[in-house]
Amino acid sequence: MFKISEVNVRKFKLSDNFISQYKDKKVPWGPVGYITYKRTYARRLNEFIEGAEGTEEWFQTCRRVIEGMFDIQKRHVHALGLEWNDQKAQRTAKDAYERLFTLKWTPPGRGLWMMGTKFVYERTGAGLFNCAFRSTREISNKGGYIFAWMMDALMVGIGVGFDTLGAGTCTVKQPEYSQEVYKVADSREGWVQSVQILLDGFFFAKKIPKFDYSLIRPPGSLIKGFGGTASGHGPLEELHNGLKELYEARIGETITSVDIVDTENLIGRCVVAGNVRRSAALALGQHDDREYLTMKNDQEKLYSHRWGSNNSFEAKVGMDYTWHAEQSQKNGEPGYIWLENARTRGRFKDGIRLDDHKVMGFNPCVEQQLEDGELCCLVETYPAKHDTYEDYLKTLKIAYLYGKTVTLANTHWPETNALMLKNRRIGLSQTGVVQAFNKFGRREMYQWCDNAYEHVKELDEEYSDWLCIPRSVRMTSIKPSGTVSLLNGSTPGIHFPEDEHYIRRIRFAKDSTLIGPLTDAGYKIEVDSYSPNTLCVEFPVKEPHFQKGKRDVSMWEQLEIAAQYQHYWADNSVSITVTFQPHEASQIKSALEMYETRLKAVSFLRYEETGYVQAPYEPITKEQYEDMVKNITPIQRIDTNEGGVGTKFCTNDTCEI
Repeated sequence: MFKISEVNVRKFKLSDNFISQYKDKKVPWGPVGYITYKRTYARRLNEFIEGAEGTEEWFQTCRRVIEGMFDIQKRHVHALGLEWNDQKAQRTAKDAYERLFTLKWTPPGRGLWMMGTKFVYERTGAGLFNCAFRSTREISNKGGYIFAWMMDALMVGIGVGFDTLGAGTCTVKQPEYSQEVYKVADSREGWVQSVQILLDGFFFAKKIPKFDYSLIRPPGSLIKGFGGTASGHGPLEELHNGLKELYEARIGETITSVDIVDTENLIGRCVVAGNVRRSAALALGQHDDREYLTMKNDQEKLYSHRWGSNNSFEAKVGMDYTWHAEQSQKNGEPGYIWLENARTRGRFKDGIRLDDHKVMGFNPCVEQQLEDGELCCLVETYPAKHDTYEDYLKTLKIAYLYGKTVTLANTHWPETNALMLKNRRIGLSQTGVVQAFNKFGRREMYQWCDNAYEHVKELDEEYSDWLCIPRSVRMTSIKPSGTVSLLNGSTPGIHFPEDEHYIRRIRFAKDSTLIGPLTDAGYKIEVDSYSPNTLCVEFPVKEPHFQKGKRDVSMWEQLEIAAQYQHYWADNSVSITVTFQPHEASQIKSALEMYETRLKAVSFLRYEETGYVQAPYEPITKEQYEDMVKNITPIQRIDTNEGGVGTKFCTNDTCEI
């Protein structure tokens, strides 16, 4: 693998004449698509053009993404002395651009935000990846490095899964508190290093210096390259104090699974400080570890930091699910992960496969099975946005090529690069699955999946040979989607829509320059009931091709759809949060027994009609929808210097699991 900037070749470019065709072309946005794009993915133009005002429009973001994608390919090919056909690349790139512009496929949010940026070229390709997994089994040898690695990944924007296998393997030691001063550098690396120094004090009885935070830029400062604004030193100081308090109370005792999860959760809280809270991690524990499985029952610690991970456990085929099913009925946790199924299966249709037997866990939304220290890149396709299977295959080729291309990018972690060189794992996903069912029929879609998977295998043979890299160990998945699916109005992943008509609420900072245009357009805006510095904007949505919503679909139907997609499409995993009605709660145990040999992971969440004030989704009547719409003027363009916030932590503002 190579650092992108080290290969000295002329950068891949699409022509200005080609791009000019799209400047004023209409984009098939969903009901909240354009405002979501401007809030989340539109970067400041002065990052690319000195002195430029404003932020990207969609045609410019598409150019940045496609040129960045093909430039990585070009540099890889030249670095190996392989043949590069610029005319062929231009044709493929133009098709990729057209299909991205019309929202038939999208990179993950990470890709829309980071592809083609200086950060990727000059710092690390890790910013292009969605998710990772890290095992704690070697904590007695590696100590704080494991947690520092996870913090580093989170700060780059990668969602991290981790296990608790390090529990019981080492004793917390008394550190030496030194009078030496350690000035924390104003960088991601500086923050991460300070945490490793502190934790190594407790793991290896090393010195812990006095931390000096004076170099860290003040809150609100722009972060060049990665984007966003600085939080100031406060969250880091709070993290240092929180870790000290946790481990000082544990000196002389063996580290527990709860200690491990608390450590990561405190780190996660630090990373998301200053932003809307987002689920950044997945904890994977053992089925008989009751202390771990009930740790969120402590309400004080839950609201302090334990909200920071989705907690699951390694389920065993044939186990007794009685107790765990009862917990799922209460609060949606724990999630169920059958690691043995992941290690021995790709698509279930294909029978036993042992080529991925080193899998140790999953990413936060469990669509990607991963080895220890491995990353993955996810890509979206939208079958319902196509009219024919043949056209969908053309889109699938582009999406596959994007995912494969990202595996060429070097990260700053040598052990991760080694895994990438070996596995080349990608997650080629379908989103808007229920819409596709309603448009084409379920039988037709299952046939699409089966045939398309074989097509992807053929693509992987062709392009792997051309790039002189291994075939990907796994290539397909179903991710929950989220923010990206809002762009073209698709239902998220495999999940059903809220209803035929509903309100989608999106939150903005009170001082956001996007509020003015939204007010002028006639959208209803309220002060957030939970945060006085945040405004809540209501967007009316009408679901296309509607047949049934979350309130109408049974738990069993959702499970069967997931199992069918695990059978015909996903050789990684299907991310599914099954919503159940109160009368179905007692059936969860039976459902787990029935589907334990047909899935790799699942979680359950009680369906509630109203939930809470200003819920993200609220079903409304047709009449209410029409009344809201008639007062709204569609927004065609927003001129602002307020750059997007970027997408962090895997795929979504929150994981549904």
